[in-house]
Amino acid sequence: MNQTVAIISIRLIAGLAISAAIGLLAYRRKSLSRSGVAGAVITGTLIFGLSGFTCGLLLVAFFITSSALSHYKARHKEGVAVMFDKGGQRDLGQALANGGAATVFGVCGGIAMLAQAQDAVSMLCVAAAVGALASANADTWATELGVLSTTAPRLITNPRRTVEAGTSGGITVTGTLAAAIGALVIGLAYLIVWLLTLVLSGQITTLTTSGTVSMVLFNTASTTLITSLGLLVSAIIGGLAGSLLDSLLGATLQVMYYSDQRNKPTERKIERNGSSNRYVRGWRWMNNDWVNFISTVGGAVVSALVFVIIAA
Repeated sequence: MNQTVAIISIRLIAGLAISAAIGLLAYRRKSLSRSGVAGAVITGTLIFGLSGFTCGLLLVAFFITSSALSHYKARHKEGVAVMFDKGGQRDLGQALANGGAATVFGVCGGIAMLAQAQDAVSMLCVAAAVGALASANADTWATELGVLSTTAPRLITNPRRTVEAGTSGGITVTGTLAAAIGALVIGLAYLIVWLLTLVLSGQITTLTTSGTVSMVLFNTASTTLITSLGLLVSAIIGGLAGSLLDSLLGATLQVMYYSDQRNKPTERKIERNGSSNRYVRGWRWMNNDWVNFISTVGGAVVSALVFVIIAA
């Protein structure tokens, strides 16, 4: 028990330090608001401390790549950004919406392993956590690169209908491919961390739960190359599924308003100048944060199911 407490303490301190450093850097680069820094610290500390470095580093990979893309060709996106409920700075709600599901699944997997439960339970939770992050990354890549497409988006519920770039529920070939690549990035990041764990633990083909301290720090269950490749495949499928679910919810249940000031549909209930926009459709509580959270949960479930099929 004392060793377990020591390991968790080390991971909590490391998670707090890493997430705080990245959060402050992101705040200076205007990628996070002050509340967004708090969200990054909360999710980062929990996932590093109770899940392990494996899921923690994947969270870092998601944040770095998504933040970098948000600044990519930012001037070209200014006309589209006015349609979104929030700007380029992620706040607390966005941080929890994108990383909350992965944190919950990752923590459950970490607790299962620390409680010496079967590896299958821990790996199923890890597959769900990876799928949730892959979904968040896929959706971010689809949004940030899809709006740069030279072809008009088509509504996911009615492919014959074209919509304005940035419209909730609009998809493009460019955005869909970007989503697949975004999910792939998370899957590859898992493989890299897995190989790093092998190097640090001094093993070649298999990790065991009775191995070295480095393995416990990373919190990796007994994992073979085939299992890790299965996680890669499940991350891609789960991430893409989550991204498409995000678009489907955006086209159907997400609340939308109309700005008479700009003569455009928008996700914003209130304009920056304080004027109210007209309600058009959707569930009033279903804003973009809820859409993102539900989509990451959906991506996690699909990823876990695919992993079970592959691992069976």
